[in-house]
Amino acid sequence: QVQLVESGGGLVQPGGSLRLACVVSGRTLSSYSLGWFRQAPGKEREFLAAITRSSEITRYAGPVKGRFTISRDNAKNTVYLQMNSLKPEDTAVYYCAASRYLITGALSDYDYWGQGTQVTVSS
Repeated sequence: QVQLVESGGGLVQPGGSLRLACVVSGRTLSSYSLGWFRQAPGKEREFLAAITRSSEITRYAGPVKGRFTISRDNAKNTVYLQMNSLKPEDTAVYYCAASRYLITGALSDYDYWGQGTQVTVSS
């Protein structure tokens, strides 16, 4: 069984930065592509970023492109999401997920999910 545990969320002022981490256990991280998603109150879960097994390719959603960066360290079984220039509309619960596909932004393509970490952007 694969388990994912996110950390690094919290309260940050507009314009600030946070780095989220997601530790994967149960199987070798390099077996999966990885993605980050978020869900704000009353909204559907949305794709943010994805990365292939060996980090050759990354993909980003429009609202975060240029502000967020996904990376991974297979030796540490960890995937990261560096978030810069945060805005109040970035407030949400952030989730990491693992997929058997090469790289994908579709929620249904992800096999395993973490429990989420809250990010609140407010002054």
